[in-house]
Amino acid sequence: MGALQAGRAAVLQTLRADIAEGEGWMSVRSEITSHFKQVAWEHSKYLAPLKDDLALLDSGLDSLCFAIVIARLEAQLEVDPLSASEDAVFPVTFGEFVQFYENAAK
Repeated sequence: MGALQAGRAAVLQTLRADIAEGEGWMSVRSEITSHFKQVAWEHSKYLAPLKDDLALLDSGLDSLCFAIVIARLEAQLEVDPLSASEDAVFPVTFGEFVQFYENAAK
């Protein structure tokens, strides 16, 4: 098994564990983490460990990946924090990104 295939298998295993752990319900953080991992896998991107202080630019996702993640989150969570406020500032770190969506989902 090649490194890319092994990486994809690990991501799928993590996604399945995330879903099983939540028994069908996932927190906003879990939803975001799941989408980051899924999009990285679909686009063969290396995804850095998703810690709160991780700069989004260092996550391994490119602008297309972020657009896909945001579109999927809007559909899944039924919230678009980017258009909810005229003065919304795009988050810089993964933790800020999660907080951005958690606040909008309230």
